[in-house]
Amino acid sequence: MKVMDKIHHIAVQVDDVKQAVDWYRDQFDIEVSYQDETWAMLKFDNISLAIVIPGQHPPHFAIENEQAEKYGELTPHRDGTASIYIKDPFDNAVEIIKTDN
Repeated sequence: MKVMDKIHHIAVQVDDVKQAVDWYRDQFDIEVSYQDETWAMLKFDNISLAIVIPGQHPPHFAIENEQAEKYGELTPHRDGTASIYIKDPFDNAVEIIKTDN
């Protein structure tokens, strides 16, 4: 059986990361896997939600892919991942994250 790509996270933009994290933590049973002043990663059981500020990252969804470099040069990130942003034909931002599977 073919292994399909997996959505890693969805990113939404907010004006205040701390306030957004506090709200999501109060409303839902989640884990905060990373947080600073410009972004946070919230883990749900089946997917993660990235909280980002405007100007740092576009609203997007991220897909894990073993051959992410085929989409272009990967940019390393603070959390140890590497990825590239591409656009679909409708101008939606899609982040392709390198996996080591």
